[in-house]
Amino acid sequence: DCTISDEGAVSELDAPVAGDPEAGVTLTVFEDFACPHCRDYHLDVLPTIWAEYVETEQIRYEHRDLPIPVSQRWSWWVASAARGVQDTVGDAAFFEFASTAFERQSDYSMSMLAEAAASVDADPCATQNDAANEVYRPVLEADRSLAQEVGVDGTPETVVNGEFVDSNVAAISAAIASNL
Repeated sequence: DCTISDEGAVSELDAPVAGDPEAGVTLTVFEDFACPHCRDYHLDVLPTIWAEYVETEQIRYEHRDLPIPVSQRWSWWVASAARGVQDTVGDAAFFEFASTAFERQSDYSMSMLAEAAASVDADPCATQNDAANEVYRPVLEADRSLAQEVGVDGTPETVVNGEFVDSNVAAISAAIASNL
């Protein structure tokens, strides 16, 4: 059993990045962890993009949070938990945690967050605390502001080197190829 304590908020944390951080092509994806379309993107589109471009380090893949919120609780809580995992265990753990979260989207609970955290060697109690207290809300709000500044109005939104593209394999691949 975890004790939830009221900790101070974390106001700055870089976006989680995978692939080559110095690549000339950046795919930025704005997502809400409670959005069913984001789940579909994560399960149906991202594995192909990840295998072709991220694992081969042809691109920089950048996650941005955009709690619309689809769910007043889980849009914020899961994102805060995920950013806590990133802050303590690193970007690779963040992406693994995020995949598990999207796979289990219909099953969100504090115990699910704890299990997902444990699976990436993050502290389950700290992760639950990050969620319940929205410890990373200032970081999430900063991503939301960025989304508004660049004109993102829904999720998932995929952006290749500043150009909005449809969130499907063909459109993303074509945009990446034209920028490589």
